[in-house]
Amino acid sequence: MRRAERLFQITQILRGRRLTTAAQLAERLQVSERTIYRDIAGLAASGVPVEGEAGVGYRLRAGFDLPALMFTPDELAALLLGVRIVGAKAGEAMAAHADSALEKIRGALRPALRARLENIALLAPDFDATPGSQLVDLLRQAIDRHLRIAFDYSDEQSARTARCVWPLGLFFWGRVWTLGAWCELRENFRSFRLDRIQNLKLAGTQFPDMAGRRLTDLLRAVGGDCSQRA
Repeated sequence: MRRAERLFQITQILRGRRLTTAAQLAERLQVSERTIYRDIAGLAASGVPVEGEAGVGYRLRAGFDLPALMFTPDELAALLLGVRIVGAKAGEAMAAHADSALEKIRGALRPALRARLENIALLAPDFDATPGSQLVDLLRQAIDRHLRIAFDYSDEQSARTARCVWPLGLFFWGRVWTLGAWCELRENFRSFRLDRIQNLKLAGTQFPDMAGRRLTDLLRAVGGDCSQRA
């Protein structure tokens, strides 16, 4: 858990009880009591009215509440459309995460904005599955963990080759996803259509964070055109 999220959780816990000890907070958040003391000090320094002391417990001053999130109607529309596109085109796990994020936003909005959110008429139908989208979750895992992947790939002429690549980024083009990667066979950057990938496997070994073979290098090499053929 990142510190910002932990501070938010501490604030939520303290506003729901009369007194909460550092030990209780540490157990709840799976950190040390020393970390809790530092967090409490940080909250107090930022203006959050934390009352109490070490060994006794902490609480928030009566009447304190976190401000509701404020968005313009256009910002809400952009957020909702993004969530709906992810839900329709980016795989099951990403769709679930997007829905969860939207629920958190909805719960923190003022009633008037919450009502407006429910009536935004921007839709992304998912009746026509995007080719290759079922691989997005696995590929995202490989990218995040810097794992080499192996697969069979068919080009435009249906010629099949076995590839082992360093996955760097996923790109959505509206009708198809592509994977931008460093290809060990070609010894260069290549782009692979997900709907032409078969027998995808995580190779089990990590690829190094090597200068000249990073996502920024790929984008620079293709000038923003990530449709470079495999």
